[in-house]
Amino acid sequence: MSKNKIVTAVCAVLGLLGLGCGLYDFQNGVWVLDVERIVICMFGPMLVVGGLLFILLNRKELAATGVGFGKYRYLVGNLISRDLKVKYRRSTLGFLWSVLNPLLMALVINAVFSNLFKFKIEYFIVYYLTGSLIFNFMTEATSASLTSVLGAASLIKKVYIPKYIFPLEKCLFAFVNMLFSSVAVIIVILIKRMPVHWTALLFFFPMICVLIFSLGMSLILSSVNVFFRDVGHLYSVFTVAWMYLTPIIYPKDILPEFILNIMNLNPMFYYVEYFREVVMYGTVPNLAAHLMCIIYAFLFLALGLIIFKKQQDRFILYI
Repeated sequence: MSKNKIVTAVCAVLGLLGLGCGLYDFQNGVWVLDVERIVICMFGPMLVVGGLLFILLNRKELAATGVGFGKYRYLVGNLISRDLKVKYRRSTLGFLWSVLNPLLMALVINAVFSNLFKFKIEYFIVYYLTGSLIFNFMTEATSASLTSVLGAASLIKKVYIPKYIFPLEKCLFAFVNMLFSSVAVIIVILIKRMPVHWTALLFFFPMICVLIFSLGMSLILSSVNVFFRDVGHLYSVFTVAWMYLTPIIYPKDILPEFILNIMNLNPMFYYVEYFREVVMYGTVPNLAAHLMCIIYAFLFLALGLIIFKKQQDRFILYI
């Protein structure tokens, strides 16, 4: 049996055992349908044990991959620098638009939803900015990565470059852009004189988790888009629906209970809520929230790596 089949078999067994543990409440002796509990019990052990087993069995190949990536780190840096220059080329304000754009959008959304629809949310403009900052980062990273392999077709045909470099670079570029945009959140907090808590120092955790999650999504989308070009058009519609299914503009309290249960399947719900908890409300999310953020991030990263690795040798025939 090959190494990957061993890892797959172990993950399958752990997944089935975890699914049973997630559905059955041993303490009360009843069956329950709790999405959060199922995800943690099912995928948590799979990622930990399966990941450690995969690293142990493939340590030589992974070491070689790490050395190979080290050769291209300067290329990644140059590509990020190029994208930053292209984005703000011939712009008078340049990088300031990374701060002004979310600020102007926040002012419009604040005028409409806090006055017209009268959502009773304290510091609504900060509420919107914290949600949109995280969600827009994911959208920008995945949307740009979707065409990253096709966009680099001429370069891929001429020289050998690991193809994962291109979606990775788009995600890192979006991450840098998000860091610039986060200044807008700080400015609004200062203007509104909102209390700042020490928990704000944990802001990096959801950002890193979303970066890992976005990379996994990007690897999936960029590989599928090579073979099915319609994915790009469908994804733009999907992200709009995804945005409205995430409590960015509205409070989650207005949702009925069955919608809230479905919301637990939305990874961005956890990332947005975590970011708000530490920045706005001064509370540290519970262990379940941490686990859900980590599990969704590495689950999609694992899926992305598997799909991308399996399909990358065929890219040259379709680009």
